[in-house]
Amino acid sequence: MSAPSDRAAWLREQIARHNDAYFVRDSPLIPDADYDELVRELRSLEREDPSLVVPTSPSQTVGAAPDTTFQPVAHRAPMLSLDNVFDEAELRAWADRVSRSLELDPETIAFCVEPKIDGLALSIHYDDGELAWAATRGDGRTGEDVTANVRTVATVPTSIGPLVGGLDVRGEVFFAKAAFTELNRLQRERAEREFANPRNAAAGSLRQKNPAITAERALSFLAYQVVDPANVLDVTSQGALLAKLGDLGYLVAADARVVIGVNAMVERSSWFHEHRHDLPFDVDGAVIKVDDFAQRAQLGTTSRAPRWAIARKFPPEERTTRLVSIEVSIGRTGRATPYAVLEPVVVAGSTVSLATLHNADQVALKDVRPGDLVIVRKAGDVIPEVVGAVPDPALERAEAWTFPELCPECGGPLVRLGDERDSYCVNPNCPAQLLQQVAHFASRGALDIEGLGEQRAAQLIEAGLVRDVADLFSLRVADLEALEGLGAVSAAALVGAIERAKAQPLSRVLVALGIRHVGPVAARALATWFRAYAELAEAPLVELEVIEGVGPVIAASVFQFVRSPEVIERMERLASAGVTLVEPSSDELDQTLRGRAVVVTGAVPGFTRESAEAAIVARGGTSPGTVSAKTYCVVVGDAPGASKLTKARALGVALVAAEEFESLLATGAWRATIA
Repeated sequence: MSAPSDRAAWLREQIARHNDAYFVRDSPLIPDADYDELVRELRSLEREDPSLVVPTSPSQTVGAAPDTTFQPVAHRAPMLSLDNVFDEAELRAWADRVSRSLELDPETIAFCVEPKIDGLALSIHYDDGELAWAATRGDGRTGEDVTANVRTVATVPTSIGPLVGGLDVRGEVFFAKAAFTELNRLQRERAEREFANPRNAAAGSLRQKNPAITAERALSFLAYQVVDPANVLDVTSQGALLAKLGDLGYLVAADARVVIGVNAMVERSSWFHEHRHDLPFDVDGAVIKVDDFAQRAQLGTTSRAPRWAIARKFPPEERTTRLVSIEVSIGRTGRATPYAVLEPVVVAGSTVSLATLHNADQVALKDVRPGDLVIVRKAGDVIPEVVGAVPDPALERAEAWTFPELCPECGGPLVRLGDERDSYCVNPNCPAQLLQQVAHFASRGALDIEGLGEQRAAQLIEAGLVRDVADLFSLRVADLEALEGLGAVSAAALVGAIERAKAQPLSRVLVALGIRHVGPVAARALATWFRAYAELAEAPLVELEVIEGVGPVIAASVFQFVRSPEVIERMERLASAGVTLVEPSSDELDQTLRGRAVVVTGAVPGFTRESAEAAIVARGGTSPGTVSAKTYCVVVGDAPGASKLTKARALGVALVAAEEFESLLATGAWRATIA
């Protein structure tokens, strides 16, 4: 479409279609980020040529017309939307406009910073303190009457005391993460389709024709606004309003903060980005509001959004892209995992070209096929996954994909074990399994053998030098010099790295062994409890089950693993080679970080925030929550806090990748920093 008018018309048509799917049918066709791009393009065209603006343009309206399933309700005051910004620069530009309009120093303005919950906007009207009706946003002026359903939501007070006159409380209906997980568990038990995300589940649950169904689902309501609060509740700021709403019995955001100045506001909004996966509910951004109501009145509103508030949207965790093909990989345990080969797309700040499809059942349930436009999700440190296909009636789809019967690596059979959903290659001599076992054994999270990556492991296996991970400790420089790319110096370096790996503690050895269901946290719990592998290998099942952080599933896996004849032989060989199979106590740990302050931001694989801080302290260091000139380094995990990174760069503090954390703990140093 070369003509801007044609492009604008097409964009209006697409946005209207997506508004109807999202606001009315609770079945969005595309992720929010893709929708936001359509809106931003339309607004850009309208700014360049104002003649393209029409009264019905999505840039001039809010939401979508309500469905006729429910009775219409006219809002006493319009339910406006929020304008969005997508990075710190845009946020500061908005704050600059606010300060110029108020003719105030930006560092003197009070802002209230709140989480932007990904839920369904709701207005609840009270007469003389008693709940009278509740309505969805609809088109901002008219919503849907969902009063009967809202009365079943536990966090909505039906009576709020002796108030005279009318009161409109506004907020968001949502599913807490735990409640959403439980809902999908029940859906599986009933053999019913699981919900794709909490927002759709919340919207669909609230808009049930039968309130009894809504009552069965643990919806929550978070309050954040009141129509005309100064006259009704005698409050003059957002912070005071939230406190008053809490006193009246509403759930309000515990992490909302009033801060002074633009710099503090930007930092607090970044805090929500850093902690988005730690919160009990899903958030897709932070909402920033001018705190003082008199200043809000001075700033006013547009036809669709207040000038005194903005939503800072976080990097999208869902995007759409094309599914090129579906392949199958074989892991170190033989598990055959289907994965999607995608046209590259940026999700959550990183380029994604591969995504998991979990197992054959999930591929069939999602019905994704090569050639489909699909939704890809990447949340925090979670492996990217394909959520589902975007419906496209104009597309002639490929045949449904079927799971292969034979291993793509060795040609052996792929079978399901017991009642598991996963399929496995049961050929013990499958080269793909051995390759992944060796690569995992040497990885940074395991024995951290520098120079032994997947390519080198494949070379050793192909040369017949390694048939089991225990063979690594028998390698000699003379064995390696003949291999392509390995001269005497590099061969000696690799043998030296393998020799140093013998000193790794038991917890790292347990991770390296690749015991099913045993990750770094469980490995640490087991090693701390038993201290020596010999004790672990003789432990009865009942003792394994009582260890905190282990449980019956992990206990059963460990119990079976250590008694396998193949594993018994392997461990005897490792012990004979001099591998340390004991865990030092905290008193025995080298004080590698004595007197050093190490800040951790973002998710570090194998550690909770608390266990990462404890590991630093156990080695003599401190782990403050803020960066200063005295900070030794900042460990950067997935979804780090932008404010911490900015401050560290400004102060010249080293930024260390999360993959270096174990090395930092062991030696007090790291191999390389990140930009």
